[in-house]
This record gives sequence, C-alpha cells and structure tokens, in this order.
Amino acid sequence: MIHQQVRVFGQAATGLARNPLGIIALFIVLVYGFACLVTVLSGSFSERERIILVYFLVLFPVIVLGVFGWLVSGHSGKLFAPSDFKNEDNYVKMQLSAVASLAIAASKKDIPFSRKEVEGIVDIVHSSAPSEDLGEDTWRNHVLWVDDRQENNVFERQAFEAYGIRFTLVESTSEALSKLKIQRFAAVISDMGRREGPREGYKLLDELRSNGNKIPLFFYASSRAPEHIQETLNHGGQGCTNDAQELFQMVTRAVISTRR
Repeated sequence: MIHQQVRVFGQAATGLARNPLGIIALFIVLVYGFACLVTVLSGSFSERERIILVYFLVLFPVIVLGVFGWLVSGHSGKLFAPSDFKNEDNYVKMQLSAVASLAIAASKKDIPFSRKEVEGIVDIVHSSAPSEDLGEDTWRNHVLWVDDRQENNVFERQAFEAYGIRFTLVESTSEALSKLKIQRFAAVISDMGRREGPREGYKLLDELRSNGNKIPLFFYASSRAPEHIQETLNHGGQGCTNDAQELFQMVTRAVISTRR
C-alpha cells in the first residue's frame, strides 16, 4: 500500500517537473510536507521555536502567492513547456500570437486589424521560423540596423528578437561602414532618407558593393512601389518594403540561409 502511494507520488512529481509551474508546485508541497513533520515534533520545541514555526506557516503561503502573481503577470510565457500543448508548433504559435497582439496594440494604423489579419500575421511569422534553434550568439544571428530614428522600429526588433536575432543600431552611413569594416553581420536593414540626405540608403548600398561586400541589405522605408523595389535590385540590394511583415520574412530567410 505504502509502496503504491510512493510510486503514485513519484509519477505525479515527474509530471510536475516537466515545466517551471509544476516545479514551483512540487517545491511548495515538499516544503509544507517537511513543515508538517516538524509540527508533529513541535512538542519538544521551546516557545521561541514554536513562534518561528507559526510565523513560517502563516507567511510562507503569502510569499508564494506574491511570487506566483509576479510570475503570472510578468513572465507567463515561461511558466509552460511545449509538452503542455498538443505539439511544439502549437506552443510556438501561442508565443507568436502574443508577439502579433503586442505589435498590433502599438500599431500606428488608424484602421483596426480584423481577426483574419491577425491570424495572417501569426502564420507569416510562423512560416519564417527557423527549423532549429539559432544557437549561440554569433555573426550569423546578428543584424546591423541603420536608422536615425531607431525609436520607430522598437516592435519590429522585438519580433526578430523573439527568434534569437540580435541587433547593433547605428544612425548614419559612416557609422554603418565603420561597423562593417570591423565586424561581421548576417544582414543589414537600412532606412532610405537620413539627416545626411534623402538617398543615404543607396549611398550605403553602393559603397558596400563597390568594396566587394555582398552582405544582404534590405531597405525598410516609406515605399514599396515597384519602381523602388527595382531600383533597389539594380543597386545590388535584396529587398525594399514599408511593411513590417514582409521585412520579417525577408530578413529571417536571409539570416537562416547563412547557417546552411
């Protein structure tokens, strides 16, 4: 009987240990189990020791509740493991839905997104996901972003960072060229017009290509007109868009291709 109960407890503990939330629950059970054993032996305790035990039994649940509330409110995505879902793809889609919702909430668009458009964003990000972890932090997941108004691209960068892509931010053509001389990157994202001039993006691209640097470069500017896309290709660039979703697709593909 006791052996069976121990086995059942062991199976339950194994199941709980599969994700962070279960580990927290298991820890609480073990601590309270130990506290109950101590309470049984409290007859031999001094008055001071009993007071300490009472304080522990009263305060411990409050502390646990506070920590749990903090985790749920600020780190809910980390409380579950992929095994809590039907498969890992569903887990990824759950995370991407949160990213898409955040981007939409902060969107500058005056027209609200429909549910179908939200699902479309999730599918785009999901289809761009790497088939494996991007791994250690190297030039292969490092992108140079050139823009003199970096605050306008915060949410776009957050979407990339969810996949382990990190950024170095610069504000001018000269800064970008200096960085590229001493450091290797998987790709470059650039705006077009900056304080130096209205065609600084092309100036950067032309300088790179004239130096024999074939790094993928994408323009994230105010236009994706066919003539601007063609001009980008004529200068040796890989893409031109004003759409965050299209930018995400193009850049993630370029980053993933460097790992093959």
